[in-house]
Amino acid sequence: MAGHYREDVAAIFGVSRKAVDGWWARWQAGGREALVMRPRGKPVGVHQVLDEAEQAAVRQAVLEHRPCDVGLGGQLWTRRPVGELIVKLYRVRLTEPGVGTYLKRWGLSFQRPDRRAVEQDPEAVARWCEEAWPTIRAQARADNGEILFADQVGVRSDQVTGRTWGEKGRTPVVRRTRNRFSVHAMSAISTKGRMHLMVFTEAFTAEVMVRFLDRLIGHFDRQVHLIVDGHSAHRSRKVRTWLADHPDRVEPHFLPSYSPELNPDELVNADLKHSLPRQHRARSQAQLAAETRRFFHRRQRQPHIVRGYFGGPHVRYILE
Repeated sequence: MAGHYREDVAAIFGVSRKAVDGWWARWQAGGREALVMRPRGKPVGVHQVLDEAEQAAVRQAVLEHRPCDVGLGGQLWTRRPVGELIVKLYRVRLTEPGVGTYLKRWGLSFQRPDRRAVEQDPEAVARWCEEAWPTIRAQARADNGEILFADQVGVRSDQVTGRTWGEKGRTPVVRRTRNRFSVHAMSAISTKGRMHLMVFTEAFTAEVMVRFLDRLIGHFDRQVHLIVDGHSAHRSRKVRTWLADHPDRVEPHFLPSYSPELNPDELVNADLKHSLPRQHRARSQAQLAAETRRFFHRRQRQPHIVRGYFGGPHVRYILE
């Protein structure tokens, strides 16, 4: 700043003359290094109530256990039970904002959890992803077959999954009627973006499954590797008989029990249920069936969306 008036320097940098005086004093005391900007406030970790080992223990408990597993109430971790855990372990009481600060520092965020059946066998899931699926994929490549993931879904006329307008402070009530009806659909998708479907109004049974298989093989001149869950219709005697009569057309493969998240076609079902309530005005079963078909036909013309179902966090193993 030598050779310049402080008023000129203040105008150039858009600061006050007092700030310029401070810069000049620091320059005289320590030279250029004294002017380097440094982080303000206390360094991270200074004066923390919990030391690093205690923080690591609480973080691990939150990630690996439920509150009820460690002697607290509830299934989900919010700031309150995390604070109760800290009190229980270290007799340190924190405010909820203080607990939130620790949670953010640990790289955690407040999320909607996935649901898992308690009957699910983690070892069976691991075997499917690491052994069974790679074997199926290799077999299909060897015989130039087609792999399809299939599932069935039901839609009811009184299904409520979206939102509606209502008076502030009063939750809207959607009254159900006994005059309700439902339709069902069976779909199968491939990583290539293909989708095959059948909409029906009766319950899903072995007869319906056989009808779907008859329709499915009409689209292929090679073997189909069909991956489904363990529904009783899929394993029924009638279906086994059909498969025995068509040994070179369809080979079934069964996902581990209680593991719907491994099937990308479950995301099709969720998409259907999410899309229909926004627009459906069905007053009859026939209208609801027509709207369901329109959804599937629209997705058939959108292979990029069908391929996108395979990008879900629990089905990415298919593309690896």
